[in-house]
Amino acid sequence: MAQNRAPATPKDPGSNSQDGKALVVCFGEMLIDFVPTVNGVSLAEAPAFKKAPGGAPANVAVGVSRLGGSSAFIGKLGDDEFGHMLDDILKQNSVDNSGVRFDAYARTALAFVTLRSDGEREFLFFRHPSADMLLKESELEINTLKKAKVFHYGSISLISEPCRSAHIAALKVVKTSGGILSYDPNLRLALWPSAEAAKEGIMSIWDQADVIKISEDEIVFLTGGDDPHDDNVVLKKLFHPNLKLLVVTEGSHGCRYYTKEFKGRVPGVKVKPVDTTGAGDAFVGGLLSSLASDPSILKDEKRLKEALYFANACGAVTVTERGAIPALPTKEAVLKLIKQVSS
Repeated sequence: MAQNRAPATPKDPGSNSQDGKALVVCFGEMLIDFVPTVNGVSLAEAPAFKKAPGGAPANVAVGVSRLGGSSAFIGKLGDDEFGHMLDDILKQNSVDNSGVRFDAYARTALAFVTLRSDGEREFLFFRHPSADMLLKESELEINTLKKAKVFHYGSISLISEPCRSAHIAALKVVKTSGGILSYDPNLRLALWPSAEAAKEGIMSIWDQADVIKISEDEIVFLTGGDDPHDDNVVLKKLFHPNLKLLVVTEGSHGCRYYTKEFKGRVPGVKVKPVDTTGAGDAFVGGLLSSLASDPSILKDEKRLKEALYFANACGAVTVTERGAIPALPTKEAVLKLIKQVSS
């Protein structure tokens, strides 16, 4: 394994493409997170909640844009005040919203997020059904999908129809157009009919992805309880033949990376956490910003480690504030933190 030492500060994530604007298209859910104003209490005990825009794919889209990249979001919102507020947030953050659709009969999804005393989260979702579950294949913005240098998605959009079919169709469009497929399983067991359905659904498109980001808890779940720290478990059970990069996130400890040619670990960036909501999405946004502008980093271990350290720093900045999208960092904030910890 590589030494546990911080790599050099990476180049500007957008500096290697011809125009600095290789498009990252994110597909799936966008919702409202209601986050308690104090940590360490149950939902019933929380004195108040802060309304925060969220949803993993939307978080990544905003994350990429905040870092100076080009991003688009494809998904469905309720034709309600929350839905239009979320659409406005995409526009305010320079995310292409041409793929956003509105449903007059279903509400925008809500999630109440309990913050434990250690900053980790528990979720209570309101989706019965929510608008994001009702996106149809016929509503896809095909031109945007064809332009995607990177197409990023999770597993929540696989839970029910018609969104599942729309998701599969979007994958095929991007694959045919030569885009890179990026998958974050983003396990939310409470949303699936059963644990078995969750595992089957998540794995149903596993071998399509070029890049997968996974957490240690997700490794345990998907392998039936195997040791998430064991390289052999990761390589034999989760690294499929088409995969170019698998990243295992380890929270404040950083991440591990696996390609066909090399593997190693990149250290985390230590900060005092306030709320871990959105940290993984900020990490993905940081990684995809680098990858979209220069896919060749997948073949260059030194530059890949630089990109992953930058991504770790993106996650670190995000945990210092509450909420997901409100806490996503600018490139300047990330580079400032990297400079602080390296000096």
